[in-house]
Amino acid sequence: MSRLPVRPVFIGLVAALAIAIAAGLGSGAVSIPWHQLPGLLLGGPQADAAGAELILWQLRLPRILMGVLVGASLSVAGAMMQGLFRNPLADPGLIGVSSGAALGAVLVIVLAERLPIAALVASPYLIPFAALLGAWIVTLLILKLGSLNGAAAVATLLLAGIAINAFVGAIIGLCTFLATDAQLRSLNFWMLGSLGGASWQNLFLVLPFALILLIAAPRTARSLNALALGEAEAGHLGFNPRRLKLRIILLTAVGVGGCVAQTGMIGFVGLVVPHLLRLMIGPEHRRLLPAAALLGATLLLLADTFARTIVAPAEMPIGIVTAAVGAPFFLGLLLRQKRRVAW
Repeated sequence: MSRLPVRPVFIGLVAALAIAIAAGLGSGAVSIPWHQLPGLLLGGPQADAAGAELILWQLRLPRILMGVLVGASLSVAGAMMQGLFRNPLADPGLIGVSSGAALGAVLVIVLAERLPIAALVASPYLIPFAALLGAWIVTLLILKLGSLNGAAAVATLLLAGIAINAFVGAIIGLCTFLATDAQLRSLNFWMLGSLGGASWQNLFLVLPFALILLIAAPRTARSLNALALGEAEAGHLGFNPRRLKLRIILLTAVGVGGCVAQTGMIGFVGLVVPHLLRLMIGPEHRRLLPAAALLGATLLLLADTFARTIVAPAEMPIGIVTAAVGAPFFLGLLLRQKRRVAW
């Protein structure tokens, strides 16, 4: 794929995000015409408002904003992880964020009623808190195991991540075996991911974690560009690879962990988006990171809009949509690259 001019790409990404937001606000079990959206949004929420205004302000707007934050965070974290590992197949799940969050959620769903904390099971914050805690613990464990003499070694991190993710998967499998039918339904729905639980309250819980990642990520762009030349070369250019690796891993754990804790596991966004943009505009991270935020938010919003309209009034887990679209698309990119290399 030939490189595209950067400015038109960014203009197109902004326009696509605006269209995705409008489509998400207007589509659903109750359709809202696009020409009514500006008036409903500018009018603000009203206690005695018509049904369209209540749906827009209480259901769809927080859901859209959650989708923007989560999609942008997953894609930016994926771009940083691919730059850190210098591997286009890397994604945030490689360092245990997703598997750790899943472990925390699964343990609460399956075991909480059998433990002294049973009184907390009804709390809507118990599963997100456990997922966030699990994401951080597993990530820090992989970071500890993947460090040599206090420095994170990329190859060792990769191997430690594979081993710990496999072990966590075994624990999740055991919990799945012990779960009841009702628990299995909750477990499967959480692990497939959804924005259905989005509310203003949950949005404000995710906001600080996502903003930490999205604001701090551009500061790593020049360091990631230097790291692409090799760790030794980056050091000669005045960058500290050890500090960079630690910063990226911790930022990913904070940002993606906070998002996944609220929405469940949403796959392929952090993998496909950075890879596609590298083919379009190149690997320069000062352009790649903001472009990944825009495209990731757009794709997740479109996937969510499809998931909640295709089987309306029911809702399909968004992870099914992202996997069904992302996997064939990514395979197509790989086959295209393979043919180019063969020639």
